[in-house]
Amino acid sequence: MSATFASNQAGDRIPLLMKGYHIAVVGATGAVGQELLRVLERRSFPVASLRPIASTRSVGNSVRFCDQSIPVQELGPRSFDKIDIAFFSAGGEISRKYVPVACQADAIAIDNSSVFRMEAHVPLVIPEINAEDVRRHRGLIANPNCTTAITLMALYPLHRTFGVRRIFAASYQAVSGSGARAISELTQQVAEDREPCSRRPVGDAGASQSKAATVFPHPIAFNLLPHVDSFLESGYTREEMKMQNEGRKIMHLPEFRASVTCVRVPVYRAHSVAISAEFERPVSVDQAREVLAKAPGLELVDEPQNNRYPMPLSVTGKDHCEVGRVRIDCALENGLSFWVSGDQLLKGAALNAVQIAELL
Repeated sequence: MSATFASNQAGDRIPLLMKGYHIAVVGATGAVGQELLRVLERRSFPVASLRPIASTRSVGNSVRFCDQSIPVQELGPRSFDKIDIAFFSAGGEISRKYVPVACQADAIAIDNSSVFRMEAHVPLVIPEINAEDVRRHRGLIANPNCTTAITLMALYPLHRTFGVRRIFAASYQAVSGSGARAISELTQQVAEDREPCSRRPVGDAGASQSKAATVFPHPIAFNLLPHVDSFLESGYTREEMKMQNEGRKIMHLPEFRASVTCVRVPVYRAHSVAISAEFERPVSVDQAREVLAKAPGLELVDEPQNNRYPMPLSVTGKDHCEVGRVRIDCALENGLSFWVSGDQLLKGAALNAVQIAELL
């Protein structure tokens, strides 16, 4: 999509030869916001104007879009005047305060936070699964949790064939899911460990008190943290319960059950999930592979004898998720085990949001 800018006070107009949408991106300088701009551009979304919005500390910076530099504007009560679609990727508190402002300005809000996902009147959408739910929107559509989205890309096609009852899952979530500071923290800790004097004996309690551990409660480099989001009284975390609660809403399956352990791993980008699913009907590996191979937005990578299976490195920067390690689960009746990987900044966030906008 080629475009040139007209001179104007706002500095955010992109004249097109075709009719387009006036777009606002809240959190435009963040990891998801930056990815969202790239997705809009490469998918040739019809943008008539772009308004990148961020916090006060980002004012004075610019973002790149269609080979142009666009000044970042400060978020405020008039940020959504004459905006058609407002993407929100700046965290729950910002969404809670400003999504209603955007809707009152007659913009359609597509929100990446968890604030409104479980509201009965707010569609929670993965376009490959429940695109028709977009029609019910009242000015707001919610983007699902990234781990939920990646999991359901593989689980839902199987559900349509076999009827899923419950799953047991463990996620392996990249640090970028916690933002740019988490990426820097991992990088810093890896660099620290290269210093011979910084090495501690295995099991040294002092290792968990690294000065670099500020985003996470313990060092993440060369470590695993079975702790994503805050803990609930049940012992599960909020992140873990999202798989069940959001899965029920997206699949229109109120009896769906999910027991999940979410783990933060020292990977920069892309989440993976190990899933054991129990179905209502008998399953076979051949039929499951046939279903998964035909599913939209999903690639079957399942040749373990040739060392081919989904990995974070193989899905980083890619729109589709990958599924593999498909096998009969030996502990569940009508059970199937499989492994899925996906780029959480794309299908887990930015790409899914743009796909929702494409449905409007």
